[in-house]
Amino acid sequence: MAEHLVVVEKRSDWKPDFPRARVVTATEYLASDEFGKLRDCKVTNLCRSYSYLSVGYYVSLLAEARRHRVIPSTRTLSELSRKSIYSLDVAELDGLVHRSLKKSAAHTFDMLICFGQSEHPELEDLARQIHEMFPCPLLRVEFKLQADKWRITRIRPYWVNALDEVQHRPFTLAVEHHLSKRWRSRRRRPDSLYDLAILVNPADPLPPSDKRALRNFVRVGKTMGIDVELIEKRDYARLAEYDALFIRDTTRIEHYTYRFSRKAESEGMVVIDDPDSILKCTNKVYLAELLRANRVQTPKTVILDEDGLAALEKEIPYPIVLKIPDGSFSRGVFKVNDRAELEAVSAGLFKESDLILAQEFLYTEFDWRIGILNGTPIYACQYFMSKKHWQILQHKKGGGVAQGAWRTLPIEETPTTVVRTALKAANLIGNGLYGVDLKQTTKGAFVIEVNDNPNLDSGVEDAVLKDELYRAILNEFIRRLEVRKPA
Repeated sequence: MAEHLVVVEKRSDWKPDFPRARVVTATEYLASDEFGKLRDCKVTNLCRSYSYLSVGYYVSLLAEARRHRVIPSTRTLSELSRKSIYSLDVAELDGLVHRSLKKSAAHTFDMLICFGQSEHPELEDLARQIHEMFPCPLLRVEFKLQADKWRITRIRPYWVNALDEVQHRPFTLAVEHHLSKRWRSRRRRPDSLYDLAILVNPADPLPPSDKRALRNFVRVGKTMGIDVELIEKRDYARLAEYDALFIRDTTRIEHYTYRFSRKAESEGMVVIDDPDSILKCTNKVYLAELLRANRVQTPKTVILDEDGLAALEKEIPYPIVLKIPDGSFSRGVFKVNDRAELEAVSAGLFKESDLILAQEFLYTEFDWRIGILNGTPIYACQYFMSKKHWQILQHKKGGGVAQGAWRTLPIEETPTTVVRTALKAANLIGNGLYGVDLKQTTKGAFVIEVNDNPNLDSGVEDAVLKDELYRAILNEFIRRLEVRKPA
């Protein structure tokens, strides 16, 4: 049975009315060989400070070096120390924060979270989700009403020695629950080599993989000794149970998909899409500069600020394509035919981003997409333009989407220049799974963008390889997991 240690800075920090536990001081934990030799150990770090190179920081650091399961981890401490990092995560909770506090008459509010529990019953769900983002024994969260919306303005660790007598009771109940529950560890079914989680959003009208494709991953995985399970946003706390994560949800930076990716990477899991690929691929301004700097042929492209409209007309003839940096599935992409349209459309886009992308319009009957996995092309598709439209997807005013036809070809029957150009572009991003969109003209192949989570739909991208497409992707997960096995 696992040993569970509670580490405090001074023994007096653990009050007589707190639950019975094996309490040791930070000095004892750091210096004693007894604790260094423990193999199956859980550590709850309740030191008075977690600042970098403090005693509390070293407790978490040495716990990880000893392969003890520790809360908080050094990763959590790093994220909590920099608002620029944790603000990306908590922005996703804005809706829940406002719904939870909208009836409050005050303009500011703060909440103590003890092991994911709040003393305010109506805020339990919010407290749990914040704790799942930043697993830390005690958190003090500050909220403020800004522009008629409640938002989180600060999250910081709180200290057991700072608890007043009124707070002892909720702390005691929370820590009793924490000490009694089983900490999750990697699960393993007897008949499976590995456990793979696939993150999906059932409510997404344009998911990267349809339901049948997801079922194919589950079915093919069973034949390969991989237990594949579909998970959703609410399963964030369970992520460490798996060996690997495959994101089949539309990725964005200020979004839970990026948080899942970062969490999986910090847990030592194999993850596709990895955080670096998401960062690089979801911003078209970054991609445009990356491709230009490495001499990958693209349509004439200008990175545009609000002062650059007049000069733009001299560089790119109409029609001009305007794009917001982080659009997906043809969203945030507009074609303008004259100066009036340019000014009207760009004014709206500049409200969302300080920089936008202006691009030469190249009409082709279809776009190529080359699917590339770890530097190897695995599928080639032609996506035809939507009827009477200049894009593959046409987002209608009523909310519907019209889509063009498609055709899938074997890689060996795909023009060499298209495949080579796609490979050159994808290799600039990394070794993950990418979909490179290109247009082919008499002047060659032009890269439009590189997608970090390309479509894998049944009857489309798998039309040539069938089950072998799913097998190839699952084999890549196995390969990476095998590489990480200790010798």
